[in-house]
Amino acid sequence: MKYAVIKTGGKQYKVSEGDVIEVDRLNVKEGPLNFEEVLLLVSDENVEIGKPFISNAKVSAKLLEQKKGEKIRVAKFKSKVRYRRVTGFRAQLSKVVIEKIESAKIKAPAKKPEEKSKAEKAIKVSKKS
Repeated sequence: MKYAVIKTGGKQYKVSEGDVIEVDRLNVKEGPLNFEEVLLLVSDENVEIGKPFISNAKVSAKLLEQKKGEKIRVAKFKSKVRYRRVTGFRAQLSKVVIEKIESAKIKAPAKKPEEKSKAEKAIKVSKKS
């Protein structure tokens, strides 16, 4: 399994290829973008940890839409002094799909050698005395 941990908007996200995530609003139009701040890369058994970021690593993504998040209601209350305040908050979000995770050190896994046929396996059976 191949995944990465990226940093954007002061937060960290664990992403894999094909994931759709919502991040704080990005100042870009519809289309492709790159996340350069990669903190961790894992590809099968290969693990690459950044200090603090991994050089020559990037996560390619595509911006799907800009939208508003769910409305949050914040209420402040103090008893016995008639103090009540109600405010709201609605986050500005960007919906992004992760297309590709790239690194100079971690490459695509090598293909496994093909298994030998049953006839070849039978030849290698040792004789017991």
